[in-house]
Amino acid sequence: MKTPPKLTPAEWRIMEAVWLLGGSTTVRDVLESAFPDGDKAYTTVQTVMNTLEKKKLLTREKVGLVNFYTPTCTRDAAVKAEMTSLLSRAFDGSIPALANSLLSLDDLSLSELDKIKQLLDRREKELKDESS
Repeated sequence: MKTPPKLTPAEWRIMEAVWLLGGSTTVRDVLESAFPDGDKAYTTVQTVMNTLEKKKLLTREKVGLVNFYTPTCTRDAAVKAEMTSLLSRAFDGSIPALANSLLSLDDLSLSELDKIKQLLDRREKELKDESS
C-alpha cells in the first residue's frame, strides 16, 4: 500500500486497538480493547471500522455471521505518513524546525532530553556507517 490516508482521532484509537490485537480481529474485540469502560457503542466502532475499510486501512472477511478485519498497513507506516504530513503543513518540510518546536515544549524533562540525544547519536552513527 502507498501512503496511508490521514486518520481522525477516533480512527487512530480504533487502529491502535487493531494493531495491538494483531492479525484478524472483530468489532467486539476492538470495542473491548479500545473502550473497556463501555464509552462507545458497538455500532459506533463498527461504523468507524467500515470507514477504515473504505479508506483501505482495513480489509474485511466475513466468516459465518462475523466480520474479521485485518490492517493493511503497519502502525509505523501510519505514523510516518502522519509525521510527513505534519512536517509539510506546519514546518514547510523542515525537520530542524520540527525538532526545535518539540525541544521548546515546556514539559520536556532532562531525562527526555537525554533520550533524544541518545537517539540522535545512534542515528548519526547509522548515517555515517551507511555512507562509508
